[in-house]
Amino acid sequence: MVDTRNSPARQMDIVRPAAARIYDAFLGGSHNFGVERGFAERIEQALPGIGATYQENRAFLRRTVEFLLARGVRQFLDLGSGIPTIGHLHEVARRRTRDFRVLYVDNEPLTVAHSRPLLADEPRADILLADCRDPESVLHAPETQELLDLDRPVGLLMTSVLHFVPDSDDPLGLVEAYRDALVPGSHLVVSHVTGTHAPEAVRVLADFYAETSDPLHPRETSWIDKLFGDFEVLPPGTTYLADWRPDPGQPTSAADRYQLLYGGVARKSADARIPVQPVSGG
Repeated sequence: MVDTRNSPARQMDIVRPAAARIYDAFLGGSHNFGVERGFAERIEQALPGIGATYQENRAFLRRTVEFLLARGVRQFLDLGSGIPTIGHLHEVARRRTRDFRVLYVDNEPLTVAHSRPLLADEPRADILLADCRDPESVLHAPETQELLDLDRPVGLLMTSVLHFVPDSDDPLGLVEAYRDALVPGSHLVVSHVTGTHAPEAVRVLADFYAETSDPLHPRETSWIDKLFGDFEVLPPGTTYLADWRPDPGQPTSAADRYQLLYGGVARKSADARIPVQPVSGG
């Protein structure tokens, strides 16, 4: 089982590229620095079209959130969220309903500092400075207790975060600890970098990220499947992100060519005592 003792606080670092700001740069955001933009340009030169992979991850997040909203999920915990801009979770949710709650969690101080002004006018969303490798500090934080009701179903998102957790921190045990804390009716969403079908591309990507403050740990698809434990993996199952409930008419992209991101959505067994809320638009 994962060690849930408090992890040391991460120091602010603007010299090396940070994963959250690299992601923002690839999405065309403005919450990044020249070091991240230069880094993104170098990756794009080495892997032409790789930006589509980052965009596909954001599109996967949108599709999964819309899917969970349609199933009645109204509160979300987003671990390793990055900067909540450019079509992030709370923006997707409020297009469907006023009845939602979103707690973002990130351990990078500058990411959280950039995020708080973005959420200042959204009372249904907040961001917590915490390390997702310490489930106790996340689940029992005052911000979590105030915003979320953990006695009700939660959508737990771990999109593009676990490949930054080294094996020494027991990522399988980490996810198990969060799964155990969720009530029946909750859902787990995962996306993770893999080199199963693109070993050379993922090697290049990992070499680049070794220069950053967030080294990359790609894993095989069979390992990623284990993250869902005994949760019911929902159709279409675990797959490359472009194949997970694609939008009608969705064109083939460079993300399909590289096939670097793999994941899915799973549900904790239902309990009649904890009904899933019906969809209520607005």
